[in-house]
Amino acid sequence: MARGTQLKAIALLPAFALVGLTVACGAGGSGAGNVGSSSSAAPGTGSGDVGAVAKDDALAAMVPADVKSDGKIVVGQDQSYPPNEFVDGGKPAGFDVDLGTAIGQVLGVQMDFQNAAFDGIIPGIGAKKYELAMSSFSINAERLQSVDMISYYSAGTSLAVLKGNPDGLKVDDLCGKKVAVQKGTTQVEDLDKKNAACTGAGKPAIEVTQLQAQTDVNLALTAKRVQGELADSPVIDYAVKQTNGQLESVGTPYDTAPYGIVLPKNSGDFGKAVQGAIQKLIDSGAYKKILDKWGLNAAGAVTKSEINPAS
Repeated sequence: MARGTQLKAIALLPAFALVGLTVACGAGGSGAGNVGSSSSAAPGTGSGDVGAVAKDDALAAMVPADVKSDGKIVVGQDQSYPPNEFVDGGKPAGFDVDLGTAIGQVLGVQMDFQNAAFDGIIPGIGAKKYELAMSSFSINAERLQSVDMISYYSAGTSLAVLKGNPDGLKVDDLCGKKVAVQKGTTQVEDLDKKNAACTGAGKPAIEVTQLQAQTDVNLALTAKRVQGELADSPVIDYAVKQTNGQLESVGTPYDTAPYGIVLPKNSGDFGKAVQGAIQKLIDSGAYKKILDKWGLNAAGAVTKSEINPAS
């Protein structure tokens, strides 16, 4: 993209699309961001200061020596999913970034957030490219076959449409509609099931557009290239707020499931250390401060973090 053209395009973008623009325009315009780049956490753009968190020596001692020997944990993350993870001022920001940073403080290590394409993160855990992943991953049986996941928040799927819902989209009837979704997410599987139901009933199929970055999904809707989008409920809520009346959500969130921090299979003490750090943040009130800072619905808060599968 030429510099002059880029500047003109930026002027036309809605406010929420500017959040994470580095991601949306990176990697040759694929929307994958500067895959492989890394950065330490920076303060987020939400209101409120969550403050520093004290180290817990007992939990820190449980982190494997080969993980903490360099003083950091390498975290895989797709930073195109505001308000959970995105790029602000060239640095990672968001709910997962603040919570991940606090977990690192409890464990006495720095969290090194590395930007990556969402569908390449879990394979990156298996290849030992990342030591941990924190990127709004819903816990499900398929993922638990290859990794351990530690719960820390619950979110459902929401539908967003243009203000006034001019195309009359319904959560339970998207047949024949144009719907955008991010690649590799649980919403892709959801649309596959909905499409099977449409065609099985003799109705027209959903025209699904899969894009690499959530910021591109949001932009596709505001640009009217699609009629609706499916994403996690916090992400839809944030997009609605940031578009100044361009979008609205339809219906209520469905298929609610916990988010999980991803660790290698049979993570042992490493998993126990991360779970213990999350629980400590919950019990101390630091967790709630982070939720409040990013405007996440308190209904999604967990009171007990759990390792999946249970050991």
